[in-house]
Amino acid sequence: MPRWGLLVEQNLGFGGQRRVWSGSVLDHVDGTREEALEVLRQRAETYRPVHPTSPKRRRLYREQDGFVLVLDGALQSFHCRFTVIEQLYDSAAPDPEPAPPPVPEPEPEPVRRPVPPPPEQPRAWDADVPEVPSWLNRDRPS
Repeated sequence: MPRWGLLVEQNLGFGGQRRVWSGSVLDHVDGTREEALEVLRQRAETYRPVHPTSPKRRRLYREQDGFVLVLDGALQSFHCRFTVIEQLYDSAAPDPEPAPPPVPEPEPEPVRRPVPPPPEQPRAWDADVPEVPSWLNRDRPS
């Protein structure tokens, strides 16, 4: 997503010979150019420039890449130019945070087959009991 700078250019300094046309970035907007222009318009409408200190009239104009604010002072007019500019590089930008390590997919659980029960072993207390009791009269030959 592009990053947009909101640039303002205005006269700084006092007196006719000491004024300097200077620019500074007001803020940054991450998004579309139209979103950045909307934020810039809001900033331009409320901006308080260095000159004049007590403006008599404020007029805001739109141009292709931004806005021009014209202010009428007591003795002369001043203007500020507001422009949307795309940031391509920043030598002092913080390093991006490293991406979190990928989460490994859990291994599928093995299919559990039912284990047949072990064959029954005669218990110690059953050892003296015959398989066919004598009271069923099966111990006689027929």
